[in-house]
Amino acid sequence: MSTTRSKAFFMNGGAGRVICSIPAFEKYAEESGDKDFIIVCEGGTEFYKGHPLLDAKAYDAWQKNIFQDKLKHMDLVSPEPYRVWEYFNQECSLAQAFDIEINNASVRELPLPKIVLSREEELSGRSVINEVKQGLKKDKVAVFQPFGRGIGDHNGILSDPSGRSVEHDSVINLIKKLQDDNWGIVIMSELKIDTKQTELQEDIAQPEGATLRDWAAIIAGADLFLGCDSVGQHISHSLGVPTVSILGSTYPINVSYPETDRFKVIDLGEGARQYSPIRIVQDESVDRANERLMYMTSEIEDFVIEEIKNLHKATKPSTAKLLLK
Repeated sequence: MSTTRSKAFFMNGGAGRVICSIPAFEKYAEESGDKDFIIVCEGGTEFYKGHPLLDAKAYDAWQKNIFQDKLKHMDLVSPEPYRVWEYFNQECSLAQAFDIEINNASVRELPLPKIVLSREEELSGRSVINEVKQGLKKDKVAVFQPFGRGIGDHNGILSDPSGRSVEHDSVINLIKKLQDDNWGIVIMSELKIDTKQTELQEDIAQPEGATLRDWAAIIAGADLFLGCDSVGQHISHSLGVPTVSILGSTYPINVSYPETDRFKVIDLGEGARQYSPIRIVQDESVDRANERLMYMTSEIEDFVIEEIKNLHKATKPSTAKLLLK
């Protein structure tokens, strides 16, 4: 007599993957009948925290006795959305690829990932934004995440061979142009921008030591998010914050939200990029072909600023919806 074992899903990779997995796990809880499933978080539990269902399901991989108490009695599953056919053929998003893997579903519409901030986190994020507004005498603030995980510092020169990060010169130019349009800027980056080596006329905020949940709260309080293919755009999308996302080597349908209100994708790689089969095989030639796709002329930078102006005008006042007031 066979019995059906509960599943333990192993989640690895960056926080953006974790956020995109949330709708699929919600569907699994709703549809599978597996009440005892768990999620083993190899990269951290932070974006399951506070979730009304998934918080109790999320375990750190290093939790004492988790193998003897849980895993030994379960089926172990390691979802890999990058190996889903519909994903690498540009027929679904990252969230939909997780749904296909976890629920054996077809490509279907999914709800927004639910990020739940505590009241303390919300107040802390608002405080950062208000300090920037008051300190710089601005009435609007944008959080700008210019760099993805592939960014590296080569003796002061910032470079991303994966073609996902905004080029350093364009980062400075975009900041200048935003400041000219009376925006206060908060930079979301582990690498600090050396303002002494630039011609920036105004200060920019560069919080140090902020966790990803701190950043979620800061983004939630901002008037707009500007970023690249990295975790920030997934956070802003989840929280309903107006967003302009600049993409190069990756496809909008896979990693971003091109058909979503309050979200504008600027695709610099359209017609020129090659798909990079990461987590399937290694192909250095593809990265070499894609590495310069994020290069922007002054005209493209001006177009980015115009899109920011248009989006801000269309969504003012901010349509970000905080979960606690």
